[in-house]
Amino acid sequence: MLSLFRVFALFPLGLLQVMGWLLGWLAFLASPSYRRRFLANAALAGVSLRDVVAAVGHGGRMVAELPRLWLGRPLPSVWADNGCIERALASGRGVVFLTPHMGCFELSPQALARDYAERYGPMTILYRPARQAWLAHTMASVRERPGLQAVPTTLAGVRQLIKALRQGRAVGLLPDQVPPEGMGVWASFFGQPAYTMTLAVRLVQQTGATVLLAWSERLSWGRGVRIHVHEMQTPLAADMTQAVTQINAEMEQMIRACPAQYLWGYARYKQPRGES
Repeated sequence: MLSLFRVFALFPLGLLQVMGWLLGWLAFLASPSYRRRFLANAALAGVSLRDVVAAVGHGGRMVAELPRLWLGRPLPSVWADNGCIERALASGRGVVFLTPHMGCFELSPQALARDYAERYGPMTILYRPARQAWLAHTMASVRERPGLQAVPTTLAGVRQLIKALRQGRAVGLLPDQVPPEGMGVWASFFGQPAYTMTLAVRLVQQTGATVLLAWSERLSWGRGVRIHVHEMQTPLAADMTQAVTQINAEMEQMIRACPAQYLWGYARYKQPRGES
């Protein structure tokens, strides 16, 4: 499988995106459970079918781009607005970047490492290891790049995040990823209870780091990615559930700004592992 990934990594980005669009629609049409979840999540968010139909193809593009993102030449990317990154990193307090399952979210850490690691040190990202042994090994190796350190969702990985923040460096998380039981709280997401990680809030509370919100907009015709970054509208509340709900609300705003590139098929409202 890794050899196949290496072959696809050589393909032009535009061709991969066309293949991904076809893959997305094939999955949508062939899998009733995926289709129901996709449509139900969009309906819960109050987003019309017209606004999310393009997300079917974008979901497939996300998968088709992975060989290029992991093993190929860097994707072209530009910053839509990066002034807040300079300010946050220069403060020396550390930065927690939060990115939803939206657009080309794998690219954001690569771009940050490329443009800021030399001055502010490597960025550390948290990832959930795959259950398949071959894929877990691949993910662990390909995500390690110059200026970028990938750590698993384990206690040792969390300790590395805290260490990086206390050194004034940046870390990255997917705040809308459903955590295991005991590592989250139930908080509103588009008006529905969703089990949401508390790790981002705990990192900020323990280190005093700045929170920045980012997402990578996939441009058409293989032109690359435009990365959007902004600060939270209000400081995080001291209460854990309130703070987590604030983060969910910020994620909602980002998604509503471009619903066509959100991964609506993600099982956001599922029960956490180990909970009946």
